[in-house]
Amino acid sequence: MLAVVHSRACIGVSAPEVTVEVHLSGGLPALTIVGLPETGVRESRERVRSALLNAGFEFPARRITINLAPADLPKEGGRFDLPIALGVLAASGQIPSQSLTSCEFLGELSLDGALRPLKGVLPAVLAARKEGRCLLVPNGNAEEAALASQDDVLAAGHILAVCEHLCGRARLVPLTRTVPEAAMAAGMPDLADVRGQSVPRRALEVAAAGAHNLLFFGPPGTGKSMLASRLPGILPDLSDEHAMEVASVHSVAGQPLRAGGWRQPPFRSPHHTASAVALVGGGSSPRPGEISLAHRGVLFLDELPEFERRVLEVLREPMETGEISISRAARQVNFPARFQVIGAMNPCPCGYSGHPTIECQCTPQQIMRYRSKISGPLLDRFDLHVEVPVQGGDVLMHSGGDGEPSAVVRERVALARAQQARRGCVNATLAGRELQDACSLERAGETLLCSAMEKLGLSARALHRILRVARTLADLDGSGTVSQPHLVEALGYRQFDRQVGNSSVVSA
Repeated sequence: MLAVVHSRACIGVSAPEVTVEVHLSGGLPALTIVGLPETGVRESRERVRSALLNAGFEFPARRITINLAPADLPKEGGRFDLPIALGVLAASGQIPSQSLTSCEFLGELSLDGALRPLKGVLPAVLAARKEGRCLLVPNGNAEEAALASQDDVLAAGHILAVCEHLCGRARLVPLTRTVPEAAMAAGMPDLADVRGQSVPRRALEVAAAGAHNLLFFGPPGTGKSMLASRLPGILPDLSDEHAMEVASVHSVAGQPLRAGGWRQPPFRSPHHTASAVALVGGGSSPRPGEISLAHRGVLFLDELPEFERRVLEVLREPMETGEISISRAARQVNFPARFQVIGAMNPCPCGYSGHPTIECQCTPQQIMRYRSKISGPLLDRFDLHVEVPVQGGDVLMHSGGDGEPSAVVRERVALARAQQARRGCVNATLAGRELQDACSLERAGETLLCSAMEKLGLSARALHRILRVARTLADLDGSGTVSQPHLVEALGYRQFDRQVGNSSVVSA
């Protein structure tokens, strides 16, 4: 007697199909699982046996062979408990086997037959739909699965409810998609709280409009972290496609998004003691790191030079490619990592280099050593380097609310993003022919950039980033062409380039 049940594994953000084949034959009672199962899968035989007996089913006293195909795909976790149990019931004639063909099953069983939630449900929902099947998940994953449901996702809390559904006695109701239109969370920090700092505020708007990487530097307490925390409030909502990408990554990481944060770009702020694996992902069973959890959103690195240099260097490739590949002996896993980096740093170890009233206690060598923790290639990948200066007491105590609120700035950002959408991508990712077409310059602009490259020693990457920022400035102005004022302003945001070009110690 043979029964076949469809299920899904979890490899990165993909969900390859796994066919659970259950065969009952004569011989001494035994249960064998083959198909490259790891320990958690092999232990499912004890969970399945207890769950079926405690739910009132008969566990067949036969020789049971369970094959998880394809045999070369590693299987891990308890996600195959439910399909194995249903295969045993179907093979022994306790439920109709034909009812298993149009549905896929995921779920870990407790010893009493209850279903426990899993990681990586969203990719399985999407993959099952492509095969024309519905997916049954535990109740604990119902809210997450409903984000992608098209009346093809079922949820149950116990194996008895699953069997009642398969036997046609008590049909489960498909989950209804519950995604609100307004995704921006109430109470998000508002840009109107920032006093003064007109240039950093403008740079933050430019970074939001073009998805550019931004580095703030300045003395302690000037508002670098405060400005960065206001960025999510001026970012436009994600499209449904991008929101599903973000939700899938968080699902695999065991941090499912709730309906209220569906279209909200993620904002991740790891501590500076984070390891390289915590940032880019990894482990024996690779899991996404902070850069993947920040996919389509923002990665904020506060106290940037305090991160270990080798940790920062692992960011260089994914900042360019938008993905991270984690290789292990048995497999290679790819995670998306199209993120925007916002960095914040002090100008020196004591923090007061260039402060108008407090004298810096650091030597030039200490300052150079402190800043050398950020390599030139990494610094080159920041589109904007902006000083956040000390504000006077009259500015800080002013209660007139002269700053624009986030809602007003967000409207301008949304208009600029709409122009970029018509070109096919955000300005930060323009490259090749797209960059040339979008940033064509007049003769005066070309002369200005050539002169800047010679005087500041700009790399080709820095030149392209200046062009992308200038394109964003033009979009904010509603201009179809990049003019000389846009280039001048874009060059003004490359403050570290100017200082390096002058061969001087960087000063705030």
